[in-house]
Amino acid sequence: MRSYSYILYISVLISSFYFVDSSLSNHKYEQNERVELFVNKVGPYANPQETYGYYSLPFCHPDDGFETNKKKSGTSLGETLEGHALRSSGYHIFFGVSSPHSEVICSQVLTEKDAEKFNNAVAGGYFYQMYFDDLPVWGMVGEGRSGTNYIFTKRQLSVSYNGNRIVEVNMTSDGLEPIEVGHELSFSLTVVWEQTGKSFHNRFERYLDNEFFEHQIHWFSIFNSFMMVIFLCGLVALILVRTLKKDYQKYSKDPEEDPESMERNLIEDSGWKQVHGDVFRPPHYLMIFSAMIGTGWQLIVIVTGVILFAIAGPVHGDVYEERGELLTSFVVCYTLSSVVAGYKSGAYYRQFFATPRAEAGSRWQFTMGLTVLGLPVVVVSVLSVLNSIALYYGTVNTVPFVVILKVFGIWCFVSVPLAVVGTMFGRHFGGKANFPCRVNSIPRPIPDPAWYGNPLFVIPLAGVLPFGSIFIELYFIFTSYWNYKFYYVYGFMMLVYVILAIVTMCSTIVAIYFLLNAENYHWQWSSLISGGASGFYVFLYSLYYFYCKTNMTGLLQTCFYFGYMALQSMAMSLLCGTFGFIAANWFVNVIFRNVKID
Repeated sequence: MRSYSYILYISVLISSFYFVDSSLSNHKYEQNERVELFVNKVGPYANPQETYGYYSLPFCHPDDGFETNKKKSGTSLGETLEGHALRSSGYHIFFGVSSPHSEVICSQVLTEKDAEKFNNAVAGGYFYQMYFDDLPVWGMVGEGRSGTNYIFTKRQLSVSYNGNRIVEVNMTSDGLEPIEVGHELSFSLTVVWEQTGKSFHNRFERYLDNEFFEHQIHWFSIFNSFMMVIFLCGLVALILVRTLKKDYQKYSKDPEEDPESMERNLIEDSGWKQVHGDVFRPPHYLMIFSAMIGTGWQLIVIVTGVILFAIAGPVHGDVYEERGELLTSFVVCYTLSSVVAGYKSGAYYRQFFATPRAEAGSRWQFTMGLTVLGLPVVVVSVLSVLNSIALYYGTVNTVPFVVILKVFGIWCFVSVPLAVVGTMFGRHFGGKANFPCRVNSIPRPIPDPAWYGNPLFVIPLAGVLPFGSIFIELYFIFTSYWNYKFYYVYGFMMLVYVILAIVTMCSTIVAIYFLLNAENYHWQWSSLISGGASGFYVFLYSLYYFYCKTNMTGLLQTCFYFGYMALQSMAMSLLCGTFGFIAANWFVNVIFRNVKID
């Protein structure tokens, strides 16, 4: 009975991701059927995260019969986390019924407090957002002229429909009225319906900036990155194959055939073979390293899954058509991929112990705890600070307590058990080590390296090429998120993602080869940091973008921008660092498996 209750609870949590009002999802209407106009949020155009509820400004409410501000649109988890606050406008709009003459919806006399709010909104460049049949419309609250602020009081909604479906919505504003204490404002709405031959399935294309995203420079950047991959892979293959071939020939000589040459090589030789007895030592802070590798694998699965989901499109249409759909898919992918994090961290930690019984005396449980808690603690810590700031300012980006409990329940009852199961499988089925070399009992001293073998030089340099491969795409992604553009070229994103992975792997292999030649056998952490160095450059680029490409101001927007960018850069460092470790681990095993050690 208890197990059935557990399954029921999990089902309720997961189904809450996709709560959508069925009457709104099919987008089909009968003649004269009421179509709801939802108001969403208002805020300064320059600050995307500084948004407030529509009725935080003293817009007058229609008559009580319209139930304005009482009826709330059903929202999914992703919509709530994205800061959508849809409420019924209360306007009576009926499918196919035009009202060509301006009809006064409501009137109000401005008080001193109301006038102050409207003046601040106009001075701050506030805009509002509404949704009509899930199609967004925007408009400015007002404008300033000759030192006086004015507010738009007349709105015209132009609706195009094909059959029984709405395919296009436009809103224009007019009727400027001065914002003065005691002045009466009369808000009116005009609705005009017209038939069109446009297809319903293409109705969102007008919101997509094809000229921006499919500009020639975008294609050129992809081609440039692709050529970089070919060049880098060829260069790595040429350098490593020729160098390693020479090393193999030298190390594979039979000492009986040329004893003098072999003795000379043993005396004079230095390089990666000299660390064969230490290269497979467990890295320092093994538990932390194992947890980071497991989390990195989880991020790889999440990013790959979300991009593929965006390319395939959700059930109702393309991902950019559904509010919160992409964020919801991210939460689902994170939850389900916890089993991967547990498996990879448990398997890596286990391989440094001969048997599970030998590992039992170790602190593998602590490794599992770090894997489960590491990323969530960092993310929650940052988001808690941002949520507190949003709560202080009263923005719609504040996550409600009920939603926090829901997310915690999903993490606690789904994500954590999956991570535990993954760890158990990793310990017992994925942790058998097959190192090609024995580990010496006494660690070999690491000589002072030349400048080109110094980790302080090699590691930062290893992140330059991976960052260069995504530099242009970062501009498009940042502009989409921070400048109100719908990102839809997920095929480009997948291609750049693959290029990033390949370039990171190649760069890390070269970096580790230089370190091993300097007889530095601490390659595990070096590979993770070398691969993840590109995340540092991404954060530096975010600084440039903030100061040179945006007009963001204020404490709230600044905190949100750098908080989000810090989390994104950290996640990218861990993601690319794991790519680097995967490549370096393969490389080290291959080169030491193909030489004669004795």
